[in-house]
Amino acid sequence: MASSLSSISSILNQPQCALLRIRIQKRCRFDLRFLSSSGHQSPLPPLNSRCYRRLTARQLKRSFAPLNLSRSFSQSVNLPEGPTLHHFIAQAASLTASQPHLDLDPVSEVSSVPASEVPMIGRIYQETYGCQMNVNDMEIVLSIMKNAGYGEVVDEPESAEIIFINTCAIRDYAEHKVWQRLNYFWFLKREWKKNKATGRSQSMHPPKIVVLGCMAERLKDKILDSDKMVDVVCGPDAYRDLPRLLAEVDYGQKGINTLLSLEETYADITPVRISKNSVTAFVSVMRGCNNMCSFCIVPFTRGRERSRPVESIVKEVAELWKEGVKEVTLLGQNVNSYNDTSGCEKEVEPGTKWEFSEGFSSRCKVKNMGLRFADLVDRLATEFPEMRFRYTSPHPKDFPDELLYVMRDRHNVCSYIHLPAQTGSSTVLERMRRGYTREAYLDLVQKIRRIIPDVGLSSDFICGFCGETEEEHADTLSLMKAVGYDMAYMFAYSMREKTHAHRNYVDDVPDEVKQRRLTELIEAFRESTGQCFDMQLGTVQLVLIEGPNKRAPETELMGKSDRGHKVSFVNVPLPDRDNTTSDKRNPIVGDFIEVRITKSSRASLFGEALAITKLSTFYSSMVEEAVACAGSRS
Repeated sequence: MASSLSSISSILNQPQCALLRIRIQKRCRFDLRFLSSSGHQSPLPPLNSRCYRRLTARQLKRSFAPLNLSRSFSQSVNLPEGPTLHHFIAQAASLTASQPHLDLDPVSEVSSVPASEVPMIGRIYQETYGCQMNVNDMEIVLSIMKNAGYGEVVDEPESAEIIFINTCAIRDYAEHKVWQRLNYFWFLKREWKKNKATGRSQSMHPPKIVVLGCMAERLKDKILDSDKMVDVVCGPDAYRDLPRLLAEVDYGQKGINTLLSLEETYADITPVRISKNSVTAFVSVMRGCNNMCSFCIVPFTRGRERSRPVESIVKEVAELWKEGVKEVTLLGQNVNSYNDTSGCEKEVEPGTKWEFSEGFSSRCKVKNMGLRFADLVDRLATEFPEMRFRYTSPHPKDFPDELLYVMRDRHNVCSYIHLPAQTGSSTVLERMRRGYTREAYLDLVQKIRRIIPDVGLSSDFICGFCGETEEEHADTLSLMKAVGYDMAYMFAYSMREKTHAHRNYVDDVPDEVKQRRLTELIEAFRESTGQCFDMQLGTVQLVLIEGPNKRAPETELMGKSDRGHKVSFVNVPLPDRDNTTSDKRNPIVGDFIEVRITKSSRASLFGEALAITKLSTFYSSMVEEAVACAGSRS
């Protein structure tokens, strides 16, 4: 320590150091700020914890008595990125008369160091639960951590210095699963030395456990109080703060930031793809939700709606195209309410209103109108004609005719719509505050199928919402059969705190009744969905190969059709429609394949592979065939 103080004294003798300010913080930690003659402050990280623990405030005062010091006490942590104090002292010791100026970068320059030059300081393990939005959030977190020096992602929690668990708060089951995993991670942390001794741990330090996502926002106090199980709790809008929160843990504190934002979209962050060789990817285009459905916790865990600028989305998709991605799913809590107002400076003019689906309404009024979801989809489909686009999760209220016509006219926008109904009863829909009736929903389904004849539909359903009667449940069963969904996600209702239902209704449907109704709904779905798959028999579908069929990985490949159905086929050499001079070859992951459907089940399709092709080639040939058929009939 004496040598360190000597080195600090030599630094102070430099002409550009007018003032040294030491700030005593909690647990006697301090940081140094050097004020140059130009008035620029150069912050430095705190001293190594093993050093400053030996110092008391009195010792510091005595050691630096000759200096003009200002002290301030704070509970916060100031940890800008940059060289450590030991690195700084080592530079100062080598200064000579010919080197009168310290070579220290300002914070803004240090933070812009390329990721390839940032030293790796820890390994990460991650688990993600919930929706595709959580997957994309985890990719954003990995990008932030990579820039902070945590670039290595491992496959086992026993090998990691940091364990991320990205959570979902939609239902009780998801939260229960997270608590189970947290208990195991706590065991790894508590028994770290024993695990290291027996060879079960590859980590050199006990892991820091970090809870991210919606559950972090909803249960932050409970999580932090859970017997020192968790070190950091970080909400969906605070991921940029993760490096600082993790640094706080080094000084004996808990890191927590669950503040919601009205602006954060992470538009400037390039996600680190979790699936390195995947030909599909998720791109977040908006965050948050304004709908305030009575059963839903999302507005309270994800905040209000805000959309990324179109240009930032186009840029990200362009990078994915260069990496070989062939299909992008656009994500948002209410994706089709996308509203890019970045180029708008005025509010909506009198008489102008946001256009909803016919018969639908919303409690939230749109103040500024910019580029809508139809504009975004049309722009992407036009600029990337050989890339396929999907989107989720939408709200039925935001399907104006313009969006449906874009889906019809752009061949690379998939003919698949997720159309959450939640229930088939108008009275339950009113209690849920969904903004539509059963009749309006069915009218929208008819319009969609009239404009996009071969469209695939999926939905969400909740059984046993507050006050649901047997008659209301029967309405849901009949809606399921009337529409005929390709896919449905069905759940028993679980009350969420903070929601409108929690404040105003009683969760009065017994659990056994909820489960019985859920079973009946699943049976109704299975009876009706078979027709959706059987209708594909004999048709030729365009399939994007995603990998081998897990049931026959040596001989079969699997992918998804435009309508979202899983299709498997035997891997054999095929001709290439766009390269007639070359020999046949076996298709690979990322190829688009023409497949004639020969078998159908309630969950997948099987067919005969015909040829390798491209999106534009396949759909142009379909148009030619349609024209030829029309000419022969005339």
